[in-house]
Amino acid sequence: MKLRDDLRRQILSKVKKVVVKIGTGVLTTDDGYVDKEQIQRLAGQVVELKKMGYDVVVVSSGAIGSGMGELGIEKRPSTLPELQAVAAIGQSKLIGAYDECFKLHGYHAAQILLTREDFEDRQRYLNTCNTIHTLFQMNAIPVVNENDTISVDEIKFGDNDALSALVTNLLNAELLIILSSVDGLYDRFPTAKSKATVIPIVENISHEIKQLAFDSKTARGVGGMQTKLEAASVVTNAGEAVIIANGRMDNVLKKIVQCENVGTLFLPKEEKLTSRKRWIGYTIKPKGKIYVDDGAMCALLEKGKSLLASGIVAAEGAFSKGDIVSVCKREDRTIFARGLTNYSSQEIEKIKGCSTSSIAKVLGYKLYDEVIHRDNMVIL
Repeated sequence: MKLRDDLRRQILSKVKKVVVKIGTGVLTTDDGYVDKEQIQRLAGQVVELKKMGYDVVVVSSGAIGSGMGELGIEKRPSTLPELQAVAAIGQSKLIGAYDECFKLHGYHAAQILLTREDFEDRQRYLNTCNTIHTLFQMNAIPVVNENDTISVDEIKFGDNDALSALVTNLLNAELLIILSSVDGLYDRFPTAKSKATVIPIVENISHEIKQLAFDSKTARGVGGMQTKLEAASVVTNAGEAVIIANGRMDNVLKKIVQCENVGTLFLPKEEKLTSRKRWIGYTIKPKGKIYVDDGAMCALLEKGKSLLASGIVAAEGAFSKGDIVSVCKREDRTIFARGLTNYSSQEIEKIKGCSTSSIAKVLGYKLYDEVIHRDNMVIL
């Protein structure tokens, strides 16, 4: 127990920036309306963290759930236009509730609505980062949400767990707190006969850990434990910590930063990725895939080498020079790296398996020795 507590203190003592993701089930009442008393409680805790010296960003779900409550809709709409319309109604109610609650403490809610494109375009990505860091210097709390009204991908198969991971990596925040309707990651499915226990610390999000992602999403929410573990994997692989905890626990945020044994702590990897590598590895959607042989995979994973044409066996998808692509094992097609390619898919089909010295002869030119340089690659 003491070693576990010491580990929490060691990790949390380094935290300066915190991203707090708040799920729909934490924010809304059973009938779907925004729970203003709950938002007021959480807003007060966020302000406490600010006064303790932390920079805090809130990633808040609840726009669609809020809109459903306002319209008296019990079942989540199934068509895209309906979802977008309900989100448009609900978002104004949601940010209004946050602003009202923050003003009680002398702060403003700064609404930031993002789409996937805002993360994939490098200039917009950096502009978003600069805006949030500027808000840290003001009496304002950034409240981030997916722009549900125009973002097709999020409504169809996305979630704010993924968004919170992207925001955490965008800011190089040392801690992501995911507030849910459960106490953390359980060691088994909780039933009346089988008592489940919250796992206090997860060192590595292994296949076995992922098997504990029991489906517990709400009627108004999108994600479940699976999406939370995926978000935790992205953040911890970048070198930052994640805690999943119950958002309705009294003073949950304060208890977390005071190193109390609350929720499940996911330990960060030792190596912190640079901002650019976070963008390459975990932000941009790959445009295609490159399959490599065992020798190339060994060179990339064990020797820290760049990817050469000689180790490539196939390319999949249509991509251009400068696009992000996934690097996959030949046998089981598992993705193990991502990187910025120096050659297009058409060029790779011509030079795959060739030595570096043969590239100019095959193509009539040679842009680079490497298909993906090590500096532009992230091992996943």
